[in-house]
Amino acid sequence: MNSLSKLFLVIFCFAINPLHAQTLTQTVRGKVVDQVTKAPIPGATVMILNTDPLMGVATDVDGDFKISQVPLGTHTLRVSFVGYQDLILPNVLVNSGKEVVLAISIEEDFGQLDEVVVMGAEKERTVNDMVTVSGRTFSVEETRKFAAAVNDPGRMATSFSGVVGTDDGNNNISIRGNSPNGLLWRMEGIDIPNPNHFVNPGTSGGGISILSSQLLANSDFLTSAFPAEYGNALGGVFDLSLRKGNNEKREFTLQAGFLGTDVAAEGPIAKNYKGSYLINYRYSTLSILSKLGIPLGDFVTDFQDLSFNFYLPAGKKSSFSIFGFGGLSDQNGDAEKDSLTWEGEGDRYSSRYFSNTGAVGIKYSYMINNSNFLQTTVLASGHEIGDDVERLDDEYNDQKWSYENFGNSKITFSSVLNSKISARSNLRSGIYVNQLYYNLVENGREEETDPMETFINSKGNTQSIQAFSQLNYRASERLTFNVGLHYLQLLLNNSNSIEPRISASYELDEKQRISMGYGLHSQVQPLGTYFAEQEENGQVSLPNEDLGLSKSHHFVLGYDRQLNPFLRMKIEGYYQHLFNIPVKPGETETYSILNQQWTYMTDPLVNDGFGKNYGGELTLEQFTHKNLYFLLSASVYNSLYKTQENKWRNTLYNGNANLTLTVGKEYELKKNRVLGLNLRSIYGGGLRATPIDLEQSIADNETVYDESRAFEEQNPAYFRTDLRVSLKWNKPKSTSTLALDIQNTTNRKNIYGSYFEPMKGEIETAYQSPMIPLISYRIEF
Repeated sequence: MNSLSKLFLVIFCFAINPLHAQTLTQTVRGKVVDQVTKAPIPGATVMILNTDPLMGVATDVDGDFKISQVPLGTHTLRVSFVGYQDLILPNVLVNSGKEVVLAISIEEDFGQLDEVVVMGAEKERTVNDMVTVSGRTFSVEETRKFAAAVNDPGRMATSFSGVVGTDDGNNNISIRGNSPNGLLWRMEGIDIPNPNHFVNPGTSGGGISILSSQLLANSDFLTSAFPAEYGNALGGVFDLSLRKGNNEKREFTLQAGFLGTDVAAEGPIAKNYKGSYLINYRYSTLSILSKLGIPLGDFVTDFQDLSFNFYLPAGKKSSFSIFGFGGLSDQNGDAEKDSLTWEGEGDRYSSRYFSNTGAVGIKYSYMINNSNFLQTTVLASGHEIGDDVERLDDEYNDQKWSYENFGNSKITFSSVLNSKISARSNLRSGIYVNQLYYNLVENGREEETDPMETFINSKGNTQSIQAFSQLNYRASERLTFNVGLHYLQLLLNNSNSIEPRISASYELDEKQRISMGYGLHSQVQPLGTYFAEQEENGQVSLPNEDLGLSKSHHFVLGYDRQLNPFLRMKIEGYYQHLFNIPVKPGETETYSILNQQWTYMTDPLVNDGFGKNYGGELTLEQFTHKNLYFLLSASVYNSLYKTQENKWRNTLYNGNANLTLTVGKEYELKKNRVLGLNLRSIYGGGLRATPIDLEQSIADNETVYDESRAFEEQNPAYFRTDLRVSLKWNKPKSTSTLALDIQNTTNRKNIYGSYFEPMKGEIETAYQSPMIPLISYRIEF
């Protein structure tokens, strides 16, 4: 047994030691508002159904409610009001460490509908009422308790149908065969930059999420045919909502683990004022250990981040929110000046890498009247990514090898109006204006004797505009339509797209629903691609400056069935036709930007490429019942692309099939103590690979791929099992959780890829992460 396991066992035994039995309670409170206008609903009844006697209260004139002395555990709430559909929220978790503060939206009724069941923290439907197909809600609890999720939305999403992680070392995800770069991140209704540490240019993922689970509320994850309010994305959308801090009581959370040490604080801003603050700061645990003199290997990794949300009411009809996040990360390593220690060519290189990201926004919400709600936001954001690489020559002299520094920033203005036309219909319309700034530099060399060459060197600014309007219409008690239009334009070259969207949902009966959706979607190219330089006869040109937007038609057909109150089955089939895709010109060229993993493509490109993704998905999900939940996700799919070669090829991400089982069970050991066991197992087809031309690689002394056979090989099937064991215990005024995440418990050596090793003159294989134990401790009080 290693020292880490011993430490966990000691703390575990101490934690389950008997304490004096006592009945612990906590407060459950919140606000009930109209789903569309956000107007408070006074007089609504909120009941806790599984208490004896029943506990309940009516909302006050501001829509607020408070139920005191609620016993700890999992409860079911019922919210009702005349003229609105009843709402059932099961699985509301009550701990002693923090009050439960709920934001509840209820939908106006226009007929005698049956009771609507919303699965609380594990919702069947999405937070955004405009989403009809290919969307689901995820909760903070899921990011915490899913095995190997480690509070990261990207890693958690790999439990969902159609989602495949592309590399154990980061949280990049491929959605329905699309490139990870097709993912859009949003926060509080506005686009944000990639919110991850250790990112590469042009990507949407990274090594570790910057976002703290302490700030997130229930949020949405969309995989296809998005409503009209979402633009500039081909693959998927993370639509994140932030939790308001407790405006009546100061509360704190401390968390320490292998990935970082967190401190969170929330509470009222002032006495007799309903405003609140919520702040979380995290610093790398590895950095702390390094500063204490503990050796951690050749590379020194460092990161820290801050996230916050300030809620500032400005009267009964309006409020301000100031929210944002920032992350600093770097990794430095020096080559050892002793060739006897070198095992490969990579040991010659030293690197100074950094990745800094941040965003801060001010949101103003105003209830114009009982039918109209306006939300206006201004967000300033940016990121800077750089890497300075040197190579030791045979005399141990440092030789500049490559240098890149990519800086992007923007100021975004958005204004969105929600209007309730009637009990049957509501309209949402808005505009987004982005002022983009860029300062992009990339230099490098391919051979030791080559001079440093400039690939990108551009500084300036441009703009992009987005506008949308979408109507949600309930034609009958069972039939709902969503129709909209989105417009996107990049003023750098005036490329634009007008995109119709439509979806519909029909309730066959109380347990069954069919749905369909169509949307035209487009996406701006990674900004650095537009400024790739080409020199000819001493003249520098920008061959990609006029590249158009990548575009995709999405078609979805779905069927949902509620097998029992806690068990749901969902089937979806989809087809995506991608066109206007940047590819290298030429009938023998096989490059498509659909396979670009990171950095910016600097060769000349044209919008003559195509792609297609199609497949079917099955989801079988039991929401938490008798302390047991499970999620079975199965996908079969095909992902292909075509260049001017006029031949359909596999994309890099065409694994063809994926099966994921995520399951968890909690056991009440003693009074106020809960043992949690969570497991996730993934089995899927390997990613595609291009064969290496060994003979040419030996001649060129570097890896040379046989591009005529692009992505014809497939890595062996991917298999991985993760286990999370947690122990939670409640004390008066505090809740503690000790957890051990064992990632890749079987120590399976999944293949990452192959490369040519010049020092050995042979092809070698790189493997993904081995078994990694991660221990963490969190206390809320």
